[in-house]
Amino acid sequence: MDKKITVIGAGNVGATAAQRVAEKELADVVLIDILEGVPQGKTLDLAEAAPIELYNSKLKGSQQYEDTANSDIVIITAGLPRKPGMSRDDLLTTNARIVKQVTREIAKYSPETILIIVSNPLDAMCHVAYEASGFPPNRVIGMAGVLDSARLRSFIAMELNVSVSNIHACVLGGHGDTMVPLPRYSTVAGIPITDLLSEDRIEALVDRTRKGGAEIVGLLKTGSAYYAPSAAAVEMAEAIIKDQNKILPCAAYLTGEYACQNLFIGVPVKLGKSGIEQIIELKLTSDESKALATSAQAVQNLVDTLKTLNY
Repeated sequence: MDKKITVIGAGNVGATAAQRVAEKELADVVLIDILEGVPQGKTLDLAEAAPIELYNSKLKGSQQYEDTANSDIVIITAGLPRKPGMSRDDLLTTNARIVKQVTREIAKYSPETILIIVSNPLDAMCHVAYEASGFPPNRVIGMAGVLDSARLRSFIAMELNVSVSNIHACVLGGHGDTMVPLPRYSTVAGIPITDLLSEDRIEALVDRTRKGGAEIVGLLKTGSAYYAPSAAAVEMAEAIIKDQNKILPCAAYLTGEYACQNLFIGVPVKLGKSGIEQIIELKLTSDESKALATSAQAVQNLVDTLKTLNY
């Protein structure tokens, strides 16, 4: 491979992301974790699967950031996962400290890389990585909207008993209970779901989407989601590595778009070789704008809290 993707954190999300990158042959993979032997063991296991799955990506597990040098993309999953009863915001202080340390190391060895942030609370961790790296905002991107949109798409498919490939959905805002799914921009084979489902059923699907992560945490009891989050992060990485100019909802640094100033928030963006190539502004109704403003304020509150912490 002539490309290199580093994944920070060899837990469920990180290890599964490494697997997806390798199986798609997007790049060679470096998996980093502080636990001695864990990234080495998981990458060896993945290497031994290569003759069966027929991929040629090279994999390396390590504790040394020197091994991440000259990465094209770094996916940061490091941090504590949610447990039952926890909100994403409960992870703020601990994960801010972890993401700050990780990002500084990455910036030292890969100053031209593009960061995809997965650690929670997502939008606030984007701010931590942005400030710690000193990178331009187009190279710091949060994985949230792709996951939230995928959840909404899956629930629509279940409700209507149609293929997920027919469904497009759009979710804006922070990655949490204040996210803003947009039924007007969610379609089945081009047909708005507002023409196919009652208002009550749409609201039920929207509510389930907002609580999608918590639903899985409640079922697993000892962990959080990882199949869908890893798939979402790797879809973003693929769009960048292949310069697809693919439009995906991601947490992006806004400087006036959607009436948000100097804040990471989930919006549609065009992803290509430079990271975020363009931020796309949708025309929102008054109610949608108010909901997005509420979501943005929730993110701002976390960012303001970060400023008071000694992490």
